[in-house]
Amino acid sequence: YLIHDATTGETAAIDTPDATAYKQELEKRGWTLTHILNTHHHNDHVGGNSELKTDGVKVYGPANDGNIPGMTNPLSDSDTLSFGGAEARVIDVGGHTLGHIAFYFPEQKTAFVGDSLFSLGCGRMFEGTAPQFWSSLKRLRDLPDDTTIYCAHEYTESNARYAMSVEPGNELLVKRVEEIKTKRSRGEPTVPSILGEEKLTNPFLRGDISDEIRKNVGATSDDDDATIFLKIRQGKDNFRG
Repeated sequence: YLIHDATTGETAAIDTPDATAYKQELEKRGWTLTHILNTHHHNDHVGGNSELKTDGVKVYGPANDGNIPGMTNPLSDSDTLSFGGAEARVIDVGGHTLGHIAFYFPEQKTAFVGDSLFSLGCGRMFEGTAPQFWSSLKRLRDLPDDTTIYCAHEYTESNARYAMSVEPGNELLVKRVEEIKTKRSRGEPTVPSILGEEKLTNPFLRGDISDEIRKNVGATSDDDDATIFLKIRQGKDNFRG
């Protein structure tokens, strides 16, 4: 994503999967890049850093998440950063990677969450632990319902099929899946999404809420919430629907 403040002229890239695409869009709009905000170290999120970081470009990223090329401003949970006339709060959302962060702009009711939370899904747990990842998702779930969630990938159709397999009795989910199918058939994106809707339909935010999900992933009464989350995640990892 590119975000731009018209008053100050500042422009930020939220992760850098493709430097060429960003350069073309910046030129088309007449914007000058001033900030790069990286959520985690995977190459599809930092691959364009080196090419885009010219003199004066500040690179903000997680302090404890591997190599962030060109990073000038390492960030940890609860840190803040100013961009244009806005202020973002950093949220630790480790789990997909150990030090993954999200950027939450409370006044704009917007969060850029990288690969931590997806529309109807969440990222694979490559480096973190289930308790860590579950705590991270709860931090996101605690944000206001009207928060717009900008995730990094359009995985919604695949996520919807899995969500339906574990909570088919959720009428709100059924309705949302039909809306998703319609949008995708028209070539329309399903991202961003609204957090309030994710809370009601995303299985990765509902393991401690939904008896149906717990039953369908084989959770027992002895399982704590993090273990239930792990079973939901493992179910998605092995899902072939």
